Amino acid sequence: MKVSNTPIEGVLVIEPKVFGDERGFFMETWRADSFAAAGIAGPFVQDNHSHSALGILRGLHFQSPRAQGKLVRVASGAVFDVVVDIRADSPTFAAWFGIELSAENHLMLWAPAGMAHGFLTLTERADFLYKCTDYYVQADERAISWDDPAIGIAWPLERVGAPRLSARDAAAPTLAAALSSL
Repeated sequence: MKVSNTPIEGVLVIEPKVFGDERGFFMETWRADSFAAAGIAGPFVQDNHSHSALGILRGLHFQSPRAQGKLVRVASGAVFDVVVDIRADSPTFAAWFGIELSAENHLMLWAPAGMAHGFLTLTERADFLYKCTDYYVQADERAISWDDPAIGIAWPLERVGAPRLSARDAAAPTLAAALSSL
């Protein structure tokens, strides 16, 4: 696999080796020794699967105090995947990174603990899969507004129109307000 750094320390793009022929393809989506060599050791304790329609925006989500690292990929369709650095002591605090993940490009993204995460579905349907380094705890669930101007994420809304949000995501506070309440 090929591992590439991003402008945010610790956030990595993973391009697995894909072996394909007329029957389809094969790729390893997790191999402990290879990922550990790239700095992604886990352990992973929970796998999640999210199915979304075109224009659904989920996020920006994080947990506190039990932060989760996430290894994410798309099994069908495509999404614009975003992480925001919310580590107060980080030189890239409040910086964001976005990338299109799709069933066609097979890319994965590693978001270490200390990132808020979200995605926008770019196709009619998308199946989004992710491994987590800690368990989901409802009491630790937090969110940041997807359109916080202090972050300035350039969501590709021209491809999908106005995003569709859950009530929780529509009411999410700004980054400053979310972090001041911790």
